[in-house]
Amino acid sequence: MQTELSTTLGVEHAVFGFTPFPAVAAAISRAGGFGVLGAVRYTAPDDLARDLDWIDAHVGGLPYGLDVVMPAAKVEGVREADAEAMIPAGHRQFVQDTLAKYGVPELPAGEAAGWRITGWMEQVARRQLDVAFDHPIALLANALGSPPADVVARAHEQGVLVAALAGSARHARKHRDAGIDVVVAQGYEAGGHTGEIASMVLTPEVVEEVHPLPVLAAGGIGSGQQVAAALALGAQGVWLGSVWLTTTEADLHSPALTRKLLAATSSDTVRSRALTGKPARQLRTDWTDAWDDPDGPGTLPMPLQGLLVADAVSRIQRYEVEPLLGTPVGQIVGRMTTERSVREVFDDLTRGFERAVDRLNRVAGRSGR
Repeated sequence: MQTELSTTLGVEHAVFGFTPFPAVAAAISRAGGFGVLGAVRYTAPDDLARDLDWIDAHVGGLPYGLDVVMPAAKVEGVREADAEAMIPAGHRQFVQDTLAKYGVPELPAGEAAGWRITGWMEQVARRQLDVAFDHPIALLANALGSPPADVVARAHEQGVLVAALAGSARHARKHRDAGIDVVVAQGYEAGGHTGEIASMVLTPEVVEEVHPLPVLAAGGIGSGQQVAAALALGAQGVWLGSVWLTTTEADLHSPALTRKLLAATSSDTVRSRALTGKPARQLRTDWTDAWDDPDGPGTLPMPLQGLLVADAVSRIQRYEVEPLLGTPVGQIVGRMTTERSVREVFDDLTRGFERAVDRLNRVAGRSGR
């Protein structure tokens, strides 16, 4: 599964794996893919530095990347404390009422919420970049729009490629004009923040729009056959995120959440603003239903929604309150039925890819098998 882009980056397979877990990112790179660590949960630069040091020690010199979130539309110049003050009292009460309805206990005294979304704020992402550029990252990805011009220039000065996710050909064109090196065409099926166009339609549109820039296909991909389809549509690789959540290297800290993921079908996700304020595909739960209920207060814009629900999400996760317990995940969750190692996932991807290519060769009359 090699393409011009994978060759440029020095990886065996054109499989780019996004994950919040350092152990998964390192395992992806060791398996022949390109691991990309999500940085949004790192509010303390020292924590990110520690985990990047760990990756450096466990990839054997193989390349990896970092994904940050620098929203194109943001609360300009607002500190976290200022943003907290902008959250209406009615929204805070709605959170407390919903938690009380399900009997969710408070966090123990002195235990802070471990799920903070200050990483959606540009000043936090910039501190993450200061750490990242002290490490041998080969790719910097931004999940929400093109990074600021100075960030793109800084990355290029250090020989780091810059990628950005796009949910439409119009977004992809903006990335190209901003000097982005790699465009990730993320379809409607994807987990996390995603647009409204399905991968089968979006990928060739983006490929045509930004040619000759390399495009990675994302959204609903979890098999080798789908990798082959993405390359047939003109992509130079695939960007996978959800499929790693149920790998043995993942550290969800929640057996209940793992069970929910393994039991979910492709119909058990929803695009909701409940988590961050922007549409993000996630497991459908009583929590997402509460926020999407037209009788509720409605969600707040990013980053206010993430700040509002941070404590609540930590409580739900800590006590594994199953009706409310969820996570960002794509429609591919329906294929995630067993726990496997990252290496086993790659073995399945490569076998499926070979079968798909053989099948196409037979259709085209190019194989005697």
